[in-house]
Amino acid sequence: MCDYSLHGVATRPAKVGDKLVTTQFWNTNTRGFSAASESRVAVCLIPGTEVVFERDAKRALTGFQIFCRKAANTGHKVARFRQVNMDNPCAHHDALEFPDGQIVLLTHLRTGQRATVLQLPNQPKPVDAARSLTSAVALGAQRESAAAPR
Repeated sequence: MCDYSLHGVATRPAKVGDKLVTTQFWNTNTRGFSAASESRVAVCLIPGTEVVFERDAKRALTGFQIFCRKAANTGHKVARFRQVNMDNPCAHHDALEFPDGQIVLLTHLRTGQRATVLQLPNQPKPVDAARSLTSAVALGAQRESAAAPR
């Protein structure tokens, strides 16, 4: 998925092994992932995608975090993509969850960090349409023969 504010940016889905970089997209207020070779194309992750950073991921300190002097270093290289705040259509949704449970919005990551897509979540395979149609016809024939008077 790609955050709501990236609708005006070219996008493509992530693939295993993609080399990503955290990017501030031109003419948006959003950061996210782009391919290292295509900085103007947002790479969209699906929930459950796992990524590994070259170094511990770092967040850009924003708002109240600056006053609390909260650490910018997450302390982790591996994270799983997820979506948050789905009940608010005007909020950022794309986030990373780290092994200790901390959740960081992609738009709060420092730009220029490099990561690699480790794995995509297991997705159900689409049912073959022809096989599905054949099964439906066979089921209908079975029902008709069972309902026929003897």
